[in-house]
This record gives sequence, C-alpha cells and structure tokens, in this order.
Amino acid sequence: MSQVELRGLSKSFGPVHAVRDVSLDIPDHSFVTLLGPSGCGKTTTLNMTAGLERATEGAVLLDGKDVTGWAPHERGMAMVFQNYALYPHKNVFENIAFALRLQRRPRDEIERRVRATAEALELGALLTRRIAQLSGGQQQRVALARAMAKEPQVFLFDEPLSNLDAGLRTRLRVEIKRLHQQLRTTSIFVTHDQEEAMILSDLVAVMRDGVVVQYGPAKEIYRRPSHLYVATFIGKPRMSLLAGRLRASGATAELVADGLRLSWPLEAAPPPALAGGEREVLLGVRAEDVRLGPPGGADGDSFAGEVELLEPLGSDTYVEVRRGPHRLIARVEPDSAPRLGETVGLRMPWARLHLFDAATEQRIN
Repeated sequence: MSQVELRGLSKSFGPVHAVRDVSLDIPDHSFVTLLGPSGCGKTTTLNMTAGLERATEGAVLLDGKDVTGWAPHERGMAMVFQNYALYPHKNVFENIAFALRLQRRPRDEIERRVRATAEALELGALLTRRIAQLSGGQQQRVALARAMAKEPQVFLFDEPLSNLDAGLRTRLRVEIKRLHQQLRTTSIFVTHDQEEAMILSDLVAVMRDGVVVQYGPAKEIYRRPSHLYVATFIGKPRMSLLAGRLRASGATAELVADGLRLSWPLEAAPPPALAGGEREVLLGVRAEDVRLGPPGGADGDSFAGEVELLEPLGSDTYVEVRRGPHRLIARVEPDSAPRLGETVGLRMPWARLHLFDAATEQRIN
C-alpha cells in the first residue's frame, strides 16, 4: 500500500503564505498531478510531502501513519528533481547506486538493482560514462533510474521535463507513464504544463496562490471546471467567454451581452441559481463545442461574426471570430476552414456551455 493523505498543509515564509490549507487524498497506485503557474505553491507542497520542507501547519500521512516529523529518507519516497541533482564526478552506475549505498544494501543487491533499472531505461551501455558525457535526455533517465532503484512506495516528480526540448519531453512523458503502469507505485507530479497533466494523470489538483482550486479526475477538470480560473487555465485554446445578464424563464434561458441577445430552449430545469430572476454571468464555451455555419444573423443560440484569425495546426484549424467586442474561437477541420474576413454563423448548444457567476467566478450550472 502507498496511499498518501495531505491534511491541512500550510507553509509560511514570514508574512508570505506559500501554501494554505491543502488537503488531498492520493489513492494507492494513482498518478496525481499538482498543476498551476509558477509561484502557486505546488513545489512547496511536494517538498512538504517529501520532508524537504517543514510544514507550518498540517500533516502528511502514508498508509494512515503520520510521517510529518519523519526525515526524508524514512518516508519511503523517491524524488526526481527539475535540475536532475546528479553527481557530475561519478559515473552513471555510481549515481544510480548512491542511495542504495547510503542504505547499506549488500553489494550483490546493489549490482542487481542498478543493472536491472538501467536496462529498463535503456542505460545499460552507459553505466561507465560520466554525467558530463550524457545528453539532457540521458541525464533525466539517470535521475529516473536512481529513483526507481530505491524501489520507493511513492515517486515524487518536480517538473522533471521542463528543461528538455519538445520532442524529448514527449518521449520521456510516455516513458514516465509506462514506468508508472509497470511499477504500480503511487506518483505525485508537479508541472505548469496542462498537456502533461492531462496525459499523465488519474487525478489533477489545480492550484492558485497556494490554494487547491479544484481536485478531481483529469476529464472532470476539463469538462466541468468548478471555477473560472480552472476553466481558462485548462484547455488549448483558452475557453471563450461572453459576459452578460442571464435569466431563465420557464423552459427558456436568455443572455443579453453588449449587442447580443441569445436564447436557448432548456431540455432540463434551469440551474437553481437562475430560478426566478436575473444574474450577471460569464458564459464559457470551448472551441470544439462552437459550431460554424452560414451566417444568419442573431437567432436563438446563433449569431454572425467576422473571421479575424486562423491558426492551422495540421489536424485542426482554430478560427477566431469577432462580433463587436466579443471574440470566440471554434475548432474545425482544415478542409472546412473559412477565409479571413469572411462572415460566418456561430452556434453554441446550451448543453455544452459553462456558466460562472460574474462576481464569485464559481460555476453555477
């Protein structure tokens, strides 16, 4: 078992609150990502989990045992750092074996575990090389091998791919996912890259200003963001937004938004927050949920706009359409992309919309 529980973790550096009351249940064998921009507290949270930072408040539990006061080497965790933290004066074999020697493992066990780990990461032919003789990708694999050789209960990854070029990042991302599935350990991964988070993770914790804004399955984080911050941080391109006044009356919802008046028939009851009145909202829609068609003016859930920007990306083309102060992005197949300056119609089905309160930015549907 390797279940990790974070209970009310907080960390302050003088008057600065880096992490505030973070509580997460990380199931056994799961891959969990702490996702957010630089300075949001994700690495500090990881360091408190590892024992590298002392928590100001809160606790870290491993399989139900409180390990908050334990030293890092006592927690059964292995960390892969952003800068690799390898010993340049040692060769690959010695780097992988270093932690095992500290644990005073028998020599034959060290030999066996180092060579088995090196073969798994295609480092077998490089064991006698110095670190300075390796490429960035090879150094990252040595850092992974050093963590694997310890056979930890929990892997901790602190932005381990951020210093690599795009192609190598993609290859090592696949390697990390394959190793996680093969080793069946619990993994906690820190990144600012939402694509990495969505590809690798079972669960994602989106952080901002030291606080977890939303925690849940990667698909849920994308499809039902609980807060405007999550909605606009997750997804490429960013979710398009319309600000306006929304009201629901009977079986119809109507939005009035600076030159636009849109309405939708409601197949289900309106959100309770809209019942019996009006509300200032931010209406969000993802690019894949916007439907392009011939222009027809404003009609129900459709309106016309001018194509202002095209972003061809091979398999898809993103089309930015402007109507007055409003801009929305649609995703289309390259062969059906309109021309710059062309007037097109946009349709936004109610079932694919995201509603957020304009004042609190919390989801209301």
